Amino acid sequence: MERKTILISGSTDGIGLQTAEDLLKLGFKVIIHGRNETRVLATKERLIRQTGKEENIETVWGDLASFAEVKKLADSINEKFSKLDVLINNAGVFLPFLKLTEDGFEATFQINHLSHFLLTLLLLKKFPEGEGRIINVSSMAHSSMPIDYENLKGEKHYDPYDAYARSKLANILFTFKLARELTEKGITVNALHPGVISTKLLAAGWGAFGVSVRKGAETSVFLTSSEEVKGVTGKYFVDRREARPAEISYDITEQEKLWDFSFQAVGLDRNIWNY
Repeated sequence: MERKTILISGSTDGIGLQTAEDLLKLGFKVIIHGRNETRVLATKERLIRQTGKEENIETVWGDLASFAEVKKLADSINEKFSKLDVLINNAGVFLPFLKLTEDGFEATFQINHLSHFLLTLLLLKKFPEGEGRIINVSSMAHSSMPIDYENLKGEKHYDPYDAYARSKLANILFTFKLARELTEKGITVNALHPGVISTKLLAAGWGAFGVSVRKGAETSVFLTSSEEVKGVTGKYFVDRREARPAEISYDITEQEKLWDFSFQAVGLDRNIWNY
């Protein structure tokens, strides 16, 4: 039987790295992603030592703070792989100070949402109909307030917690909208909160320690590999169980507004759907 191929963004450390290790041990082919070649190749060597699964490890790289690099990343994946069974949009940042990307967006929102939006849509043709799975790693920190589109570049003020919460709400709004769009193709889209996990992101944002990354990877591994969630789509999971996010997550108007804004922001032609 052909091994299923999994792409994990941001898998050179933290939850992403642990998810990669766990999925390799389950027999999947895993595509490691990081910002640059050096980090990715070092991670590959580490995973070979930990799992002995060299033949199942593939590598790609690209900085999610740049739409141009995301497009090159997608081109590389589309050219190199015949199919993609699961995409785990795992990469994420928490930035204490305002930083604008080369594309002019606040970096937290671009890295955590816009670049994953772009990457996902550019890879859609690779998912097998009736089987493909898209998994978005969000957070319980997602906001209960609407996204302020007049402050996405820090025009009014910058608060790192608000920026992070806004990006994590965007992950869920995107999940629910994309799930509806892909229903007929049988490609599932779900979001998750991994838990309060001891990662660089937690330390940067809260200066606190959580539980192990092994625990943090459990729900991503579950949504990737379990037959229990086959055909389940447009849901939010916590600790491998369906949960209910903030009520605003279900607001169709907010979902559509983010969808329209994201297409415009990344400069993507809506004909992407005609495949």
